[in-house]
Amino acid sequence: MAWLVLKYLRLHWIYTIVIGYFGTAIALYMLSDIHILIPCLWRAITGYECPGCGLTTAFIALLRMQWAYAWSANPMIFVLVPAFISLILKDFWRFKNVQTDLR
Repeated sequence: MAWLVLKYLRLHWIYTIVIGYFGTAIALYMLSDIHILIPCLWRAITGYECPGCGLTTAFIALLRMQWAYAWSANPMIFVLVPAFISLILKDFWRFKNVQTDLR
């Protein structure tokens, strides 16, 4: 199964880069308070928050099991995380079925 996951990540290299970057950035923030995340360009230019502002804060709060703080940072996290996980799992399931058909 591990070889299948590695093959999937090699084929979907953009997923690997994005998840690796955000995973590293969030781990650095949680462990040593180092901020390497990309700032919101919309907020930097206009001064107003975009609908995605606070998603990283909400995700970190979810990792820390702070449900109320995650909701106050951005309630959309409770829709996006399950949707993102289900999309990746569905895509991996399709990939797995294609790989078993090729054998």
